[in-house]
Amino acid sequence: MTQPDDSTGKHDVRMRGFRSRTSVEDALRWIDANVFPLNSEAVTLGDAHGRVLASGITSPIDVPAFDRSAMDGFAVKSAETVGAGDYNPLPFRIVGVSMPGQPFEGVVERGEAVRIMTGAPIPHGVDAVVPAEYATVREGSVEITTTVASLKHIGRTAEDVAAGATVLAAGHRLRPQDVGLIASLGLPAVSAVRQPRVRIVVTGNELAEPGSERGPFQIYESNSHIIAGLVPRDDGVLFERIRCQDDRESILAAVTNPGADVVLISGGSSVGTEDHAPNIIREVGELPIHGVAMRPSSPAGIGRIGATLIFLLPGNPVSCLCAYDFFAGRAIRRLAGRNPDWPHRTEAGTLKSKIVSQVGRVDYCRVRINDGRIEPVALSGASILSSTTRANGFVIVPSALEGYAAGTEVEVRLYS
Repeated sequence: MTQPDDSTGKHDVRMRGFRSRTSVEDALRWIDANVFPLNSEAVTLGDAHGRVLASGITSPIDVPAFDRSAMDGFAVKSAETVGAGDYNPLPFRIVGVSMPGQPFEGVVERGEAVRIMTGAPIPHGVDAVVPAEYATVREGSVEITTTVASLKHIGRTAEDVAAGATVLAAGHRLRPQDVGLIASLGLPAVSAVRQPRVRIVVTGNELAEPGSERGPFQIYESNSHIIAGLVPRDDGVLFERIRCQDDRESILAAVTNPGADVVLISGGSSVGTEDHAPNIIREVGELPIHGVAMRPSSPAGIGRIGATLIFLLPGNPVSCLCAYDFFAGRAIRRLAGRNPDWPHRTEAGTLKSKIVSQVGRVDYCRVRINDGRIEPVALSGASILSSTTRANGFVIVPSALEGYAAGTEVEVRLYS
């Protein structure tokens, strides 16, 4: 007999099944309409790689802040090099050296040259640099064998970045070169979108921890180890993993404990008598989506308790992976200010054999790629985790199709 956890029992699907299922498209629309980037925090440059800017970066300085040499050679007046060549070397008296951080302090007069290194300040009185390969030093003088135009081999003030220019916009995800550019502006930190804190709640009396003794009818818990590798991919911070038995009070405590932006519940999301999580979420929060028209992962659910997002991830490992990738990963990326779309690399190819689906349901089909030919690894079996290790990726069959015929060109989303 069903024991409803709410006052009327009308939402309790345990041992009743789902009367209807939400479409994948509607579930994604709910995420996009209800999940927004978190607030900002100051992040030092050492921790800024991969973070998303909450505020744009405006340069406080010119880069470079002075005219500098782009070559090792000699700084000269360009007009004095006219006519120089291999058969007409022109002599200049060397009056000093300009080094990076140690400029030549004087003013260069007619017929004079300053030895200069790459990055060194351009001395006063000159307007060009002759590369070292066109210069021969002879007892305090240098012979030049090429003509150089004005400003040749000189990096001008602010040619890289001008003071006041916006160099990176808010919402940009920082790459190594972006962090390097910020460092070149002298800025020690940036304002970044806070990374969402994620808690995994693992449920199931039948689960044993890897490394511990397993009972005769137990299985080793693997879902949290799958999720633990996906959360940082999406810029989440996995800060806690809680193991619960199929006990209502322990699950309630795990999902309502403060500190998480996202709670991922592994297992207990379906219609069994011990699937407590859906009713708990309805009691203390809201569960607008429970049961999705997809295969696998149909018992997936999405809700929230206060400001904390809750995702019901089915206990079968492939279903857990699928539900995370479709829904939880998208939400975590949105919270972190990332592009919410699929993060997978893709590869196109031709189906070697057909994929069967049905209209009204999205299918997540694991596939293997061999010389551009794509072969389904498994069309069913949400508990067969090894199918994902034998697969190179997956093909999504949209709800409007009955599948794909052999010979169809499809796009594979590759497992990392």
